Amino acid sequence: MTSPITAVRRQSRRIAELVRFGVSGAPASITLLVVIWVLGAATSSLTGPSGYVQRHFAASVPALEHGRVWTLLTSGLWAPSLVGYLVATLLVLVVAAPVEHRIGSGRFLVAAASTQVLGTLLALAVAALVRTVDETWGFRLHIGTAVGPTTWIIGAAMVAAAGMTTLWRRRVRVGGLALLVTMSLFSGHLIDLVRLGAAIVGLVIGPWIVARSARGAHLAGTRREGRVLVALVVAAGALGPVLAALSPNAVGPLAVLRELFRGVPWTPSEVRELCEADASSEDCRRGLLELRLGGVGPTILSLMPSVFLLVLADGLRRGRRFAWIAAVVAQIVLLGLSVIDFGIRYVGFADEQTLYYGLDSPTVYRTAIPFVVPIAILLVLVATRGWFTVSAPRGVQRTLWLRLAAVGVAVGVAYVALGMLARSGFDREPSVASLGADYPERLIPPVYLQWLDPRFLPDSAPTTLLYEWTGVLVWVVLCAVVAGTFLAPSYGDRTDDTERARTLLTSGSGAPLSWMTTWRGNQYWFAPDGSGYVAYRVISGIALTTGDPVGPPESLRANATAFADFATANGWTPCFYSVTGALKRATDALGWSAIQVAEETVLHLDRLEFKGKKFQDVRTALNRAAKSGVTAEWIRFPDAPLSLTDQITAISEEWVADKGMPEMGFTLGGLDEIDDPQVRCLIAVDESRTVHGVTSWMPVYRDGRVVGWTLDFMRRRAEGFRPAMEFLIASAALSLKEEGAEFVSLSGAPLATVQAGQEAPPADDEQAREQVTLASVLDRLLDVLGRTLEPVYGFRSLLAFKAKFQPDYVPMYMTFADPAALPSIGNAVGRAYLPEVSVGQGMRLVRTMIRSR
Repeated sequence: MTSPITAVRRQSRRIAELVRFGVSGAPASITLLVVIWVLGAATSSLTGPSGYVQRHFAASVPALEHGRVWTLLTSGLWAPSLVGYLVATLLVLVVAAPVEHRIGSGRFLVAAASTQVLGTLLALAVAALVRTVDETWGFRLHIGTAVGPTTWIIGAAMVAAAGMTTLWRRRVRVGGLALLVTMSLFSGHLIDLVRLGAAIVGLVIGPWIVARSARGAHLAGTRREGRVLVALVVAAGALGPVLAALSPNAVGPLAVLRELFRGVPWTPSEVRELCEADASSEDCRRGLLELRLGGVGPTILSLMPSVFLLVLADGLRRGRRFAWIAAVVAQIVLLGLSVIDFGIRYVGFADEQTLYYGLDSPTVYRTAIPFVVPIAILLVLVATRGWFTVSAPRGVQRTLWLRLAAVGVAVGVAYVALGMLARSGFDREPSVASLGADYPERLIPPVYLQWLDPRFLPDSAPTTLLYEWTGVLVWVVLCAVVAGTFLAPSYGDRTDDTERARTLLTSGSGAPLSWMTTWRGNQYWFAPDGSGYVAYRVISGIALTTGDPVGPPESLRANATAFADFATANGWTPCFYSVTGALKRATDALGWSAIQVAEETVLHLDRLEFKGKKFQDVRTALNRAAKSGVTAEWIRFPDAPLSLTDQITAISEEWVADKGMPEMGFTLGGLDEIDDPQVRCLIAVDESRTVHGVTSWMPVYRDGRVVGWTLDFMRRRAEGFRPAMEFLIASAALSLKEEGAEFVSLSGAPLATVQAGQEAPPADDEQAREQVTLASVLDRLLDVLGRTLEPVYGFRSLLAFKAKFQPDYVPMYMTFADPAALPSIGNAVGRAYLPEVSVGQGMRLVRTMIRSR
């Protein structure tokens, strides 16, 4: 594992390379940066725009009303402060210059100017519209001014995103828009709207300036990347109130949430005097509320729900079901609080006016706007609920609740005991009962306690520490314990069964494809004696297995028969898919039918030598790699540096986008499957640590030890080292041979075989002839399916590619007991490989197949 210091050095080198890359070919960006600094110095505006600049060059609604249209462009040539100049310098070097280098100076200038002008114009139009629905915010926007080069930098980046690789296009767009929308809603200054306007304009005009990327036009990609994008949305919603709190001059419609973190001008004694004079006065209630909100402890406690949501966002990134449920509950709670607040103000739920959010002149709009964020996030979570199916291992959730309960009780007992010891430090001496009743309130962020009168208030340093920090301690433990559950290994919605299956496989024997049985999406049947198992999934009444039963070879037929009985008893039709000849012979003896569905390619390492004319392509790849400075490097994806895993993720997303269809699953792995400490990855990297290709290798066990490795994941950078796959497979074979492995399997290409056909049955065997006739129908159907999917997924081309290594061909079969179920079996196979094809993707698939004919 890479040390933190090494990781920092590598990232620093990458940033330095990025800056050098940009500066070396970015004359326009560097010139604009110089102009910005010169204009700032010449107009005495380096610490903030001078009055002259504000009147004549800053963008604003009055400036446009008075005909100063040039401000739409000139507002991007000054910064709001010295910090703004420094930030702009950094962004020019890290963002604008590399963007210009990639898209060209001419296109960059067009992108920067158009997004600056049109984005500012859009923001001013929105400002005028806002005044009709929110007079307070609209007035602030109307009198506000906007200056800053971040506008055209962001706009140019959004324009360039149209031509970026799939992964970065999604992340730039989703991450950038989420941040800019959050800033506009919470901070709400005119410059925030101008930045958002520039981003939107850049998003729209990008394809016309730099041309649309060939990497697919759709936002959604793999399930793994979809989880990342949802996590970004949830994190942005959690950070909004914090951003408002850190911006004392925030004026956006959600800036009222800064009241969650505000400071307090009064002391407890002053508040108590106000309340003794008139307990029902607004000053008394406001003072009590502000006492709860004031201080470091209450401020941190008010931040803890946002921190907890950030923890849940990490769980969403990992696909955890618990994180999804908790995030949904959290958004429902926030929505409920907004509804209660709305009801108190306008429906009359309570006799007194709430001080929630601290609005002096509340309106229906200002009160209802907090509904927007939780509703939007709820809709996103509900729409993507199918992505979050990963459960924690057995006992993890139970341990979580036990720990939280123990901590809650222990801290509660300590709160009561310490409170009694220091009871003279409160303004009203509490009893054991009142301390116990007050303890739950210490766990709630103070702003949510506004409708309750405090029983007592701290009036000394020890009691203030106890009163304000008890809840913080519990929330910190909650965040730490929940985050710990997300780090526990998991394998989908049946983690416990998968753990058991892994143990049986690694301690016993399996076929070359048996590691696929541990992938997410499988269910498990275990042999009565616990020595073996079958991985399967039920689709439309078909119990479709993944490979052979795992277990002792002598139990193969018994386990197959027992699983078939189990499936039949549940009303399913059993079907063994991608199985070896050994299982086919076992099911043949049972009277089952079988057809060949793939061709496994195997390299026996004891006789492997890449010599002779037939290995010319392989030797060429090895020689070209050596000349190009490309080397092969073994890594484990979970432990690899982010600089490498991020590149692998980007390469995979590009590959998916090229297809315009989701990744196939079932017997074809993706990023989720290589994110496994037992799986090894061989990557092709050059001297600058650029990844040109990646392959993953699954272990093959016999009697509890690894005897071979099976190729699964194969991806190559589109513009990288072209013979990367030949180089990686040859390098892996040579390396594994040195390690003592007996063979490597290049796996099978689904729906692709070297020779198709079915052996003719004896002339007098009527039943056998009928079965073969029915099986040939499905055989032809799968053959047609393989040919029609070839333009999209290229299975037959993949099989032809593997022929370069002169492998031994081992047929793989599908065996089934009931030929009458062939239509359902064909449907189940298709849905197993493509379980998430949308209507739009289906139409694109049909168009692709038509064009290929």
